[in-house]
Amino acid sequence: MYFVKSPFFLRWLYPKSIWNMPRHEKKVYLTFDDGPIPEITPFILDILKKYQAKATFFCVGENIKKNPHLFQRILDEGHQVGNHTYNHLKGWETNDEQYLANVAKCQELTQTDLFRPPYARATKSQLRQLYKKYRVIMWDIMSGDFDPNLSPQKCLENVLPNIKNGSVIIFHDNIKAIPRVEYVLPKTIEFLLKNHYQLSRID
Repeated sequence: MYFVKSPFFLRWLYPKSIWNMPRHEKKVYLTFDDGPIPEITPFILDILKKYQAKATFFCVGENIKKNPHLFQRILDEGHQVGNHTYNHLKGWETNDEQYLANVAKCQELTQTDLFRPPYARATKSQLRQLYKKYRVIMWDIMSGDFDPNLSPQKCLENVLPNIKNGSVIIFHDNIKAIPRVEYVLPKTIEFLLKNHYQLSRID
């Protein structure tokens, strides 16, 4: 189960996490979790370059190690990066010491003050420590692109009607998301530009 729109009770439980950016600016923030991988990250970067859009990539450390050229391309093309742990750990199944060490291992590669927990979940004790070093970025809109039971069209319908100023949208550059990302990302960007949104990275 996942929430397409971040629910009030989660925002209330985790008030120090960032769920959206300022609402007074006509900006939207595309974010991509889990990469970089050769199967889909280059496509995403090509689309962003085509439309001169910027985004934020929450990278998994082991994927950076396997694909350093893709990580460098993200940086070279002016995008932002965030820490998404080294091994895409589930916080609620991992003790705090191991989890935080895994974050630190990824941080050696990403050198960023942005963090997003995998599955957009971590324990309160883990987050208490993370807030000391990172801005923890959650989401305003969850596309659901990782869901193999979701059609590309339904994925698009998860995104477009929920967009507001300052929305933080989660997509994925992982294997499961490929058919939906390839369909939804260009259409989302075209919609945003047509409606005069600026596509920004999280700084």
